[in-house]
Amino acid sequence: MDRIAVLVVDDSAVMRSLVSRIVQAQPDMTLAGVASDPILALERLRTSAPDVITLDVEMPRMNGLEFLRQLMQSRPLPVVMVSSLTERGADTTLRALELGAVDFIAKPQLARPGELEAYANDLAQKLREAARARVRPRRSEPVVPLARCALSGPAADKLIVIGASTGGVEALREVLVPLPADMPPIVVAQHMPPGFTRSFAQRLDALCQIGVKEAENGEPLRPGQAYIAPGGTHLLVERRGGKLAARISLEAPVNRHRPSVDTLFRSAADAAGERCIGLMLSGMGADGALAMLEMRRRGAHNIAQDEASCVVFGMPKRAIAEQAVHDVLPLGAIAARLVELCLASG
Repeated sequence: MDRIAVLVVDDSAVMRSLVSRIVQAQPDMTLAGVASDPILALERLRTSAPDVITLDVEMPRMNGLEFLRQLMQSRPLPVVMVSSLTERGADTTLRALELGAVDFIAKPQLARPGELEAYANDLAQKLREAARARVRPRRSEPVVPLARCALSGPAADKLIVIGASTGGVEALREVLVPLPADMPPIVVAQHMPPGFTRSFAQRLDALCQIGVKEAENGEPLRPGQAYIAPGGTHLLVERRGGKLAARISLEAPVNRHRPSVDTLFRSAADAAGERCIGLMLSGMGADGALAMLEMRRRGAHNIAQDEASCVVFGMPKRAIAEQAVHDVLPLGAIAARLVELCLASG
């Protein structure tokens, strides 16, 4: 198999050197070139054919978003954004994902022993995932809201849990935006580091008919509200006095992830059982697949995003292989199916 060719675009000489060294240390990767700004990157693209680009979000001469916009229009390629841990950096990163970037990684802090090795492993894995991803510029057509559910009785006691990773940020937007305001509580584990989930929740909240927020430890799960697992923590569902509530945990990563889809789904199986609806969106790996099977055994109804609409089909594919899934649907059909399931009796 050919090695993955990576073009590094960053105005920081330190970051260019660091990312280049990480790429060159991987047996399955090669450095296609480096550029200190997007103008130089465009020149590099005339003479090289990278499989993946790492791109700083804040660049001189042309900012990273404008470069990404032009790239997706003229020569779509997988892009992994390199983001600063600031509110502005988080907002820019989320905008980049809307424009078609596959994934992002925060700039390293490297304050403690072992952090460089962990960062190198994380970046290398993201580059491998990106190289296999389907590049999808943002859809220009608006998402059409669905009618209100008018939930009552047993249907109002349902719970929706969603797991997502690479490609999931934009998939979540497409699923959540059309949902009517009277949906059951929705709980989301999206693989995302600390510093980004608050901005992510705020952006979704501004677009959706339902409310969207970062989950808080112990808060009741209310209809018409989606709860995003805070980056770097597990989010679980539990029963408190007969009512569903959120629990935040700093226990060890599961399947290398915190938040972990597996952790959320197992807790939902225990807390909601047959009242639960599970959804697996785009992502690499197998996080959540076996827990989704446990949900099905407890009576939950499960949905997986189909291969054609996934940026990365790994997580849905594994859930399907485990026979944990009832419906395999294109992304654009999932919101309507969720409403249909919520209105079903029993």
